[in-house]
Amino acid sequence: MTASRVLVLNSGSSSVKYQLLDMADRSRLAVGLVERIGEETSRLVHEPLTGPASAGGKREHVGPIADHEAALKAVAGELAADGMGLDSPELAAVGHRVVHGGTRFTRPTVIDDEVLAEIRNLIPLAPLHNPANVTGIEVARSLRADIPQVAVFDTAFHSTMPEYVARYAIDAQVADAYSVRRYGFHGTSHAYVSRATAALLGKPVEDVNVIVLHLGNGASASAVRGGLCVETSMGMTPLEGLVMGTRSGDLDPAVVFHLARVGGLSVDEIDSLLNKKSGLLGMCGDNDMREVLRRAGEGDEAARLAFATYVHRLKKYIGAYSAVLGRVDAVAFTAGVGENAHQVREAALDGLAELGLALDLEANAARSPQPRLVSADYARVAVAVVPTDEELEIATQAYALVTE
Repeated sequence: MTASRVLVLNSGSSSVKYQLLDMADRSRLAVGLVERIGEETSRLVHEPLTGPASAGGKREHVGPIADHEAALKAVAGELAADGMGLDSPELAAVGHRVVHGGTRFTRPTVIDDEVLAEIRNLIPLAPLHNPANVTGIEVARSLRADIPQVAVFDTAFHSTMPEYVARYAIDAQVADAYSVRRYGFHGTSHAYVSRATAALLGKPVEDVNVIVLHLGNGASASAVRGGLCVETSMGMTPLEGLVMGTRSGDLDPAVVFHLARVGGLSVDEIDSLLNKKSGLLGMCGDNDMREVLRRAGEGDEAARLAFATYVHRLKKYIGAYSAVLGRVDAVAFTAGVGENAHQVREAALDGLAELGLALDLEANAARSPQPRLVSADYARVAVAVVPTDEELEIATQAYALVTE
């Protein structure tokens, strides 16, 4: 029997998301989530998607789960109860989402002690994410040390950006000393969606230029030429770029100095302001696009202004990336807002006919879980709605690496 299963782990500071996939047919066998780790009200939700256990649907457990080791052991127990435990000979690899790979990791990597030490060294670049990623790796290695553990990095897809794109125009010695450069994020989503868009167009990925708009609570844009990222909106951190749910996106750096000197805010207070209290939330008090749209439709001026600012930033990036690519074959919308908010797609593309963009309004308004084109038949540039699948992308990359 050839081992073909991959367990994908996404370890957060107080949560673990997981999926078990069979790469023989790219099917999902089980999905789940452990949240509020370290609290008395920890919660594990597990859903088997195949076999007799799937008839029972989701299973939920509420109670204290002390740490990530206890969480992963609980996950292993749920999988074992369905006959898909971590001791299964069909398990080929564990794929770990790691947010920041710096300039060191530009492709999926089998984790050994040296690689794990390097991921730890990158914690200053992703202090909220990499520590939890490391913890998940350590625990998974202890539970199943005999199979490959593979790190798939959010930043890796963007490592093909030219150096003149990745660089900030600051003193080069300072930049190099402190690793100040543009890395980009959401890379697994941008990689998956750019390839899926090419497939939707019926063309080889090497022949397609696409602007990918990953619009969730966090949001980013990328310009992808022939399958390679040449520009992306997020920078050294996920704060740069588009207006997001709680992040400001692009900002004059002097605003930070002004808030410190005139407002008396500390560095930590400014960090919290720009990352957690800005974006849609800062402008109108809601970071859920559904609420923003509802309020705007009822005439709420703060919601209308927030929506207009959000859309204006999107238009700027679509226009800029059209110039970067020269020829655009498709604009692809993905993630929670990109896939579900037809009003955002319509507003973002309104007035861009000169760039070859036009929507079929009826197709755009229709809901579907499938990848689809929503552009007008006469449009020069296709508009696609492509549900992202970061777990499948991680599993695909991990499995390809261990079976080489």
